[in-house]
Amino acid sequence: QVQLVESGGGSVQAGGSLRLSCAASGRSFRNYAMGWFRQAPGKEREFVAHISWSGSSTYYEVSVKGRFTISRDNAKNTLYLQMNSLTPEDTAVYYCAAKDLSRDYSDYRSYDYWGQGTQVTVSS
Repeated sequence: QVQLVESGGGSVQAGGSLRLSCAASGRSFRNYAMGWFRQAPGKEREFVAHISWSGSSTYYEVSVKGRFTISRDNAKNTLYLQMNSLTPEDTAVYYCAAKDLSRDYSDYRSYDYWGQGTQVTVSS
């Protein structure tokens, strides 16, 4: 199995940027496709972005496309989410997650491993 630890969350004003990181340990990070999800209070966990194990394919939720960029460094066992032009609607706890295949990448139930989450708060 793989252990995931997110970092990089915080508070920022609207229009600002944050870069989230997800450090992986355990089984080989390069074996897993990875995703970012978020959950706001009282809402369901929502898909944000996904990247294939090689990094050659990426997918985004419509509201973040063009503002967020998912990337990975398999040599460093680390996943990233660069978030630009943040809005208050982006406020949530952000989670990274790992799965064996990229199929059903937007369905949080298809992921096998999860980090503990990192809070992102965007003020207007």
